Amino acid sequence: MSLALDFTNMMAGALPGGAGITPAQWEAAAPRFAAAHAAVHARTATLGFLSLPHDRAMRAQVEAVAADARDRVDDVLLLGIGGSALGPIAVRTALCPPGWNALDATARGGRPRLHVLDNVDPVTIAATLARLDLQRTLVLVVSKSGGTVETMAQYLIVREAMARRLGEGGARRQLVFLTDPVVGALRRIAREEGIRTLDIPANVGGRFSVLSPVGLLPAALLGVDVAALQAGAADVMARAEQPLLAANLPGAFATLQWLADTAHGRPIQVLMPYADPLRDLALWFVQLWAESLGKRHPAGGHVGPTPVPAVGATDQHAQVQLFMEGPLDKTVTFVAVRGREGDGSIPARHADIPELGYLGGHTLGELIAIEQRATAGALAARGRFNATLAIDAVDAWHLGALFQTFALATAYAGALYGVDAFDQPGVELGKQFAYALLGRPGSEGARAEWDALPSPDPRWQL
Repeated sequence: MSLALDFTNMMAGALPGGAGITPAQWEAAAPRFAAAHAAVHARTATLGFLSLPHDRAMRAQVEAVAADARDRVDDVLLLGIGGSALGPIAVRTALCPPGWNALDATARGGRPRLHVLDNVDPVTIAATLARLDLQRTLVLVVSKSGGTVETMAQYLIVREAMARRLGEGGARRQLVFLTDPVVGALRRIAREEGIRTLDIPANVGGRFSVLSPVGLLPAALLGVDVAALQAGAADVMARAEQPLLAANLPGAFATLQWLADTAHGRPIQVLMPYADPLRDLALWFVQLWAESLGKRHPAGGHVGPTPVPAVGATDQHAQVQLFMEGPLDKTVTFVAVRGREGDGSIPARHADIPELGYLGGHTLGELIAIEQRATAGALAARGRFNATLAIDAVDAWHLGALFQTFALATAYAGALYGVDAFDQPGVELGKQFAYALLGRPGSEGARAEWDALPSPDPRWQL
């Protein structure tokens, strides 16, 4: 079980035309990374995600809730948005068989389906509720603040439907709140109504919460080995104790992307797994990287790379054309899964047709591995920065390791850019305007600012 990062194709010498990070730039970045490493690891008390892999008490609480739900739940409905939804979705996609929610109970081994409502589109919510037996549905309401407008709107709708179908007492028994240990509307409701609650640690932000109950409870309900998720993440933490750039994989990833952006004009950073089970990991990464690093710099100006998700080999027939011949402003990090070369034998048919005959005797596992290597080589041949992060399997251990690798890399990258990777001030104004338009108490100032905005101009309308 391991992760390995090959960044040869990011470095000068491997790329033509003088492209690539030079050895001198890499060596010069080492002390800057050491300072970033020290800054991050000095904040263990306030950066709770660093400790999540070792939290056995939390895991025991999660497993107890999952055990209590066993045999009485056919469906889990998770209400959340952002990191509260993307992490659980990535877990389900990676560690459950394809089409999990469409499988019957026998094929699922008696484990529940997982439905995630991560938006407030009324069509989706109504359709989801229409197909659920609420007597056999466990509803997880995930909001650390307990006041996230989208999640609270979902909660009110679902809670009303549950009360009509099950009565208030029955509804309370089928609810679990995941929220702040002390404060917030959900915590207040839980205290007043006796609703079961799991804590999102106060020092763990939403997009860093996948290895908290936010991700571990849905995983445990699905039958995932949550101890293995934690073990993979713990292994990354052990390897990341080294402040040496050459020995710290998350640090190397962060530093490579930072150098590519700031020294080589490549601010668009693609994560491209060559495995369908990891496609939603790329979407989880996009939120983590974008919301953490896109910031106004304290010294003035704006910083932050733009993450882009892709999936191989699918996007070889979509985005790779842009990656190959578009602007020289991108890096591509492939996630490759080793050891599948024997999977999916391709039959030997139509040997007389050149376009088909050569495929016989190969496998799909071999094909997808070769396509990843070929794409990496093609990009390098055209001076396009790329690296390959290889794992030995798509399982709970390696998924936990990937989650912690990218979370830690994000923290390091924030320190390298000189910004706070753990806040999101850029989304607050839109929230305040929404609150004002909905009439939330305390939003009078935002309402006045909204009313002062220019009205739509008929000259610029079609």
